[in-house]
Amino acid sequence: QVQLVESGGGLVQAGGSLRLSCAASGRTISRYTMGWFRQAPGKERELVAAISWLRGNTHYTDSVKGRFTISRDDAKNTVYLQMNSLKPEDTALYYCAAPRQSTLWPSTYDYEDWGQGTQVTVSS
Repeated sequence: QVQLVESGGGLVQAGGSLRLSCAASGRTISRYTMGWFRQAPGKERELVAAISWLRGNTHYTDSVKGRFTISRDDAKNTVYLQMNSLKPEDTALYYCAAPRQSTLWPSTYDYEDWGQGTQVTVSS
């Protein structure tokens, strides 16, 4: 399994930006699709963005398309989430996650290794 540590969260005003980082250790992530999830109080955890290990193809949930960008640096074993034009509804605990099997597009249930999360709060 892989250990994941997120950083970069904080308090920002609506319209602002944050860049989250997810540093992985214990194994390389270069052959694994990686995901960013978030969970707001009283809501289900949702997949925000994912980036495949093959060609770095990306997937975003509709509510963040055009505002968030997921990227990866396999040499640093790190995944990023650039968040622009933040809205109050983006407020949540953001988690980085990795599957244990190398599949191109894991289902949400395939993500088995999780970080501790980093809080993002967007004020109006």
